[in-house]
Amino acid sequence: MKSMKKLSLFALLAAMMVVMAACGGGASTDKSKDSSKGADTSKPAQKELSGSLVISGSTAMQPLVAAAAEEFMGKNPKVDIQVNAGGSGTGLSQVAQGAVQIGNSDVFAEEKQGIPADQLVDHKVAVVGMTAAVNPKVGIKDIKKADLIKVFTGQITNWKDLGGPDQKIVLVNRPDSSGTRAVFNKFALDGAKPAEGVTEDASNTVKKIINETPGAIGYLAFSYLNDNTVTPLAIDGVAPTAENVQTGKFPVWAYEHSYTKGQPTDLEKAFLDFLMSSDVQNNIVKKQGYLPVTDMKVERDPQGNVKKK
Repeated sequence: MKSMKKLSLFALLAAMMVVMAACGGGASTDKSKDSSKGADTSKPAQKELSGSLVISGSTAMQPLVAAAAEEFMGKNPKVDIQVNAGGSGTGLSQVAQGAVQIGNSDVFAEEKQGIPADQLVDHKVAVVGMTAAVNPKVGIKDIKKADLIKVFTGQITNWKDLGGPDQKIVLVNRPDSSGTRAVFNKFALDGAKPAEGVTEDASNTVKKIINETPGAIGYLAFSYLNDNTVTPLAIDGVAPTAENVQTGKFPVWAYEHSYTKGQPTDLEKAFLDFLMSSDVQNNIVKKQGYLPVTDMKVERDPQGNVKKK
């Protein structure tokens, strides 16, 4: 009997030890999960970005996107980004054709004839202000909108008619594919068709021609008005400033769009998210002469209608 009791007691103790071990193992596992969750180690490590992007389009956007691309590549050494200009029409056409990964545009895709806007995804990354700019020796800093229209449509051909020198007006235009031209025509010229003049594809070249040509007038994004080589014009007494664009007082502005064909790939999305980061919006965007989208107090639809946010 004593032997049987000892065996029963031994079996009971053994069973209790098994149960305790099982409980202890479960507690240990739970504790491990809690610790892992607290340290966020359960999340997979962020995948290292690699690959290449070709971006084309708006010359007004080129300085911004190129500066952001350089910083992005510095943070992601296995990524290569090539930023080309060519105009908004070119960017939209090329991204729609799949020739580039991102197409930059100063205008909505819906505004460009022949662009399959329904196939493209719009990413508004900044706002750009634009205004007319003249050769500094013209001596004019403000112009009425009605007179600006007459200048660009060829109804006024000499600066003396606007209080300037007795000098022929030389028009410097952008090509039809230019988003800058589309925005300027729509909001500065009320849709009037400009007269024939010098036509140049790139904003940098337009700026150089205005500076070097007596009596010249053209139009540029604020981002190119960063020195005294050309004189930007106020319109109807309203100065071309960021604040006046943000509040809707200055009428000549547009969103800077980066379009993808369909939803962006991981690399495209990473770069677009970087463009929208507070670091880029508050530093690169402003330093390059653009306006952060988040600073706008008004918004504009593809038809050009403006309303308060």
